[in-house]
Amino acid sequence: MSEAQTPVLPVTFRPGRTRVVLIAMSVAIFAVISVVAVMLERLGPGERASFFFTAALISGGLLLLSRPRVVADDEGVTVVNITRTRRLAWAEILKVNLRPGDPWVFLDLSDGTSLPALGIQPGIAKEAAIRDARALRALADSRGTGAEQTA
Repeated sequence: MSEAQTPVLPVTFRPGRTRVVLIAMSVAIFAVISVVAVMLERLGPGERASFFFTAALISGGLLLLSRPRVVADDEGVTVVNITRTRRLAWAEILKVNLRPGDPWVFLDLSDGTSLPALGIQPGIAKEAAIRDARALRALADSRGTGAEQTA
């Protein structure tokens, strides 16, 4: 089993292809709904505004889904999920898990909980997610308490 190389810090892990698809869909949906609102001549100003508002809501939801990332630096890891951000010191991360069938990486923490890290997810790019999970695991093992706990 080959050992993952430890990346140079700071490093950001994010589902790149998924993010591109979500942002493109957000722009496309907003554009289509806006064009429909403009082209429908029988709409009044309030109805037209509701089309734009609906387009903005849908686009905003898709942009929230494109937000997840995991940022590792010298002091620790920042996990940015859809609506929450959590800062962790390296010592808090005991183990980085990406098991077959998992939708994203899970971080086992020193307080006994597990934190999902949606910034590394195997959806569209499975190989990249596995590579990123190994890199984050190597960082956690070399900088945190994970090395002593899993040895």
